[in-house]
Amino acid sequence: MTTQGGGLHARVLDSLGPAITCGAYPPGSVLRTDELARRFEVSRSVIREAVRVLESMHLVESRRRVGVTVRASEEWNLYDPQVIRWRLAGTDRSRQLRSLTVLRSAVEPVAAGLAARRAGAEECARLTEAALGMVATSRGQQLEAYLVHDVAFHRIVLNASGNEMFARLGDVVAEILTGRTEHQVMFQDPDPPAVTLHVQVAEAIRMRDEARAEALTREITVGALHELDILAP
Repeated sequence: MTTQGGGLHARVLDSLGPAITCGAYPPGSVLRTDELARRFEVSRSVIREAVRVLESMHLVESRRRVGVTVRASEEWNLYDPQVIRWRLAGTDRSRQLRSLTVLRSAVEPVAAGLAARRAGAEECARLTEAALGMVATSRGQQLEAYLVHDVAFHRIVLNASGNEMFARLGDVVAEILTGRTEHQVMFQDPDPPAVTLHVQVAEAIRMRDEARAEALTREITVGALHELDILAP
């Protein structure tokens, strides 16, 4: 019964979430529980559970005697990985990717510099392993396999920075990288210089070269913005 409820709840979320984030329900729109239950052919308890999740993302708010009201986008939790996923699936994908990539460019270079100062031997080894995994899967249109190593690489850098706020952005960066792959905002084979830069960042962090780690990571994020100019203008 729990599994079935979870499935129904997920189905409702997978419909309502993207509809709200793409603007199908403008701010101020009122969604009524009874109407939603009839539309999705589920119980009101399933709708209430879905609404609670949407409320936790600040997409909607429940008002007694009014219903479920869609909130202004300025109030949404834009760092929620699910919200990012829904927004990247919408028609405003290019702008969202650019906004998120600019965020990366502000954070990841600094995180890499900190990682060069703080990363332990195990973290350096895992970072090198992830970079070499990117090299190994960067040819032959292996984008899904490449993505696994790419996500791991950036998570390690953020975590190794020792800054808990940066570390919490690991899921955000993972969604950016995943969205680019799933929505084909990537070259069929990753840009070779970009792949090489990741290997060089791993080496700079291992060698405790803070300035070089930061500068190389900035090159990666600038390159990602240039790719968007080509693939998602």
